Amino acid sequence: MIVLKPVKSLLMAPLWIFQLGTSAKSFLDNPLLGSQRLNRLGLHRARVRLAGALCAWRRRRLARKVRADWREAFDRDGFVAIENVIPAEQFAPLRAAILGYEGEAREMRQGDAITRRLAIDPAMLRSIPELRRLLERDDLKALFHYVAGFRIAPLHYVQTIVTHDASNEADPQEALHADAFHSSLKSWLFLNPVPADEAPFTFVPGSHRLTPARLDWEYRRSLADPKAIDRLSARGSPRVGQDDLSDMKLPQPRPMAVAANTLVVADTLGFHARGGSVRPIERVEIWSYSRRNPFVPWLGGDLLSIPGLAERRVGWLWALRDRFESVAGQPWRSAGRRRAIDARN
Repeated sequence: MIVLKPVKSLLMAPLWIFQLGTSAKSFLDNPLLGSQRLNRLGLHRARVRLAGALCAWRRRRLARKVRADWREAFDRDGFVAIENVIPAEQFAPLRAAILGYEGEAREMRQGDAITRRLAIDPAMLRSIPELRRLLERDDLKALFHYVAGFRIAPLHYVQTIVTHDASNEADPQEALHADAFHSSLKSWLFLNPVPADEAPFTFVPGSHRLTPARLDWEYRRSLADPKAIDRLSARGSPRVGQDDLSDMKLPQPRPMAVAANTLVVADTLGFHARGGSVRPIERVEIWSYSRRNPFVPWLGGDLLSIPGLAERRVGWLWALRDRFESVAGQPWRSAGRRRAIDARN
């Protein structure tokens, strides 16, 4: 074992070095990223600053196509909430079609919460053409591109959140956190109203900006022993507390109580969480996600964003992780054919 460890390190070194120029974020899985010596010299802070500068440069090139009020709200807060994003006469039938659709579902449990997802794939888009028209709207695509910092197609799902599901474990999504050291897009188009006490999306306004205080905080956290902090932070999704927010001169988190037919689009470099719920809930939303190597300078060039391929990516990803579960892990378990909400919950 003593002999094998340096041999393994030697074999892995090229991969670890390569990952410095990618979205790799785990201080545990890559000893270079988690090196206190290298981070004391500024490795992590340099990656954060470079990723942020490139994102800002790309966003400037994407800005002109985004509605001015949406862009201003996002630039200020790190998210934009758009009420009645779908005309009222179109929303009700679209919602009914989505809730009535049955497809292959995957589920993941985290603490006392279950997240269920149905891929918005070719079969769903054929069955619900109104959904395709929604996702192809030029104004929404421009906003998604701007927030993501890339002209690429997000992954889209119908997502159901079920809370208080017979577990005493805490839901890790309820802790304020950033998803990574760089910007990425997540969006939620809520098909149900979300009261303030029913697990609302919560965001710290302005926390997406890489201010000097945020960069100093990123530097200090990079000096911690990754084996001595909580696992999710060590794997690159840092959790924050009130003292951290104060150190970064950030305001209090803002829970978003919203009506149905509200779209929230956010940069998850900002600190966010799923708020707590005083009662069991079952909420359905159209959930979209976009993350790319933050060090890529160009806007597009993603072959998998081509129509005809883009809507098949979720199925391919699930199948790939099923095939290589022993190496990559697969937290998304098959739940059979399901509706977003049905009697088996």
